[in-house]
Order: sequence, then C-alpha cells, then structure tokens
Amino acid sequence: MIGRDGQKSLTRNWPAHGWLGLGLVVTFWILNWSLSGLRTHWTFFPLWLGYCLTVDALVLFRKGDSMLTRSFRAYVELFFVSVPAWWLFELLNWRAQNWLYDSRQFFTGLQYFVLASLSFSTVMPAVFGTAELVSSFGWLARIRRGPAIIATRVALLGFFAAGWLMLALLLLWPRYFFPFLWLSVYFILEPLNHWLRNRSLAQYVAVGDWRPVLALWAGCLICSFFWEMWNFYSCPKWVYRVPFVDFLHVFEMPILGYGGYLPFSLELFAVYHLVIGLLKRGENQGFIQVSPDQAMSDFSTSVSAA
Repeated sequence: MIGRDGQKSLTRNWPAHGWLGLGLVVTFWILNWSLSGLRTHWTFFPLWLGYCLTVDALVLFRKGDSMLTRSFRAYVELFFVSVPAWWLFELLNWRAQNWLYDSRQFFTGLQYFVLASLSFSTVMPAVFGTAELVSSFGWLARIRRGPAIIATRVALLGFFAAGWLMLALLLLWPRYFFPFLWLSVYFILEPLNHWLRNRSLAQYVAVGDWRPVLALWAGCLICSFFWEMWNFYSCPKWVYRVPFVDFLHVFEMPILGYGGYLPFSLELFAVYHLVIGLLKRGENQGFIQVSPDQAMSDFSTSVSAA
C-alpha cells in the first residue's frame, strides 16, 4: 500500500506529460467503447498516445529519466520510424492474410493510408517505453547471466541465410509457414546491424546478458494485452484468420498467436537501429534503454572504440 507520504510524493513528482497521458487514455477509452458507428479511426491514435505518455511518465518516476526526457527529438522520431516499420508487416500480411480490418471498406485508399499510418506511429513508442519500464524493476536486474551466444562470422551468415529462407517459404506457402512472418525480418536485420556496426541484441547475448531480450518480450506482451483489449469493442477493428491455431481466443487473438509478439519486439528493435544507422544518427544508438544497468554512454563508447 502507498501511505499518505507516498501519495504526496507521487502527486508531487508525477510529470505533467503523465497527467496528459492518463487524461487521454481515460477520455478516449470511454469514447472508443461507448460511441456508436465508426470511431476507432479517430480515437485510436490519442488513446495510444496517452498510453505512451503514461508509460514514459512511469519510467521517469521510477528511474529519474525516460525516453521523452532524454531526448524529445529522438522520442518524436520514434513515431516516424514506427510507421514504415509496421507497413513492412502489413506488406508481408498481404501475402499471408493472417489478419484483416473489418469496416476497411468505408474508407478511401488515401484515407485508410493516412489514418492507419497515424495509428501505426504509436507502436515503437509503446513497446520500447513499456520494455524500459519492465527493465526498471529489480526482478529483471537480479536475473543471472545465461548462455553466451557469440556472433561469429559463420553464425551471422547462417542467421542471415535462414532469414531469407524463411521469407521465401512464407511468400511461397503462407498457409504452412505463416509464423515466419514474425521471424524472418529479425533473422535478416540482426546480422545487418552487426555488420553495419549498429546496436544489436547480439552484443548483449554475446556476454550472456538476456535481460534486454526479456524486457522487450515482456514489454511487447503487455502492449499486446492493451492492443487486443482495446480493439475488441472498436469499430473498425482487426480480426484474425490464422490457419491451424484459430482457437481459444483471448479477445480477437487466438491464444497461441500471442507468441508472435515475442519475436515482433526483437524485430522492432532491429528495424529501429537499422533505420537510425542508415540515417547516420549515431547519437541515437543508445537511446532505447532496455538493459537494467546499461547507461546511454556505454554503447556510444563501445562504438567509438570499435
């Protein structure tokens, strides 16, 4: 329980953007589920913007800094990088047809593109913010080092080749290889980031530190609960058509489908660092903090020394 002093401390230290975030979540959650007719096309973005701001405020309250306060510019850029990242998965789903959007027919192509892109922009801020929140808890910091997987030349080439093979199988026989939609991108991009000297998860697991991976997994699963819950009573909404595993739905999602969120979180991490690497934004390589004990400067120093 939080005592009177704790309540005063929370009120005093809770940042302004946290209050804005909570206000957006409450307001647009109510509107999204209570209004009749089409509504999600204009309530989804402010609802998830509210989630992103609230989570960032929680991180700031717990750690003393957060993505938004570390670099407002980099935080805003997350929204822009998130758009093409999710459209990539929409492109793969055009072949797989694992999900579709109910009431899509009520929008023109341009309307759908603009509204969907605005909604997609919140994916990375939500996942990375929640993953950083997870990383601020002691249970993650106390996890001991696990098996080390060193990114040798042979391992990276095998990883890279496996990614392209999975992508080919997905495109050729999507009914049977649809899970590769959530694996192929990571297998292709992780070696690329290593070769281009961008930040990658391989740098953590090479020393047996799996905590950033666990933080990303947990963060994305938390987001998945809210994505699927808020989608359930929305209009328009997404629905799933997943072969072989279309049973035991939790909201619209088959329960086994939630496993796809685990590699998805790693793919987002890889896409982000590839994009900022290509844009020569080296100062952003340490912006996403999902390791309990890694400061921003640690990675920048290792890159400069490499």
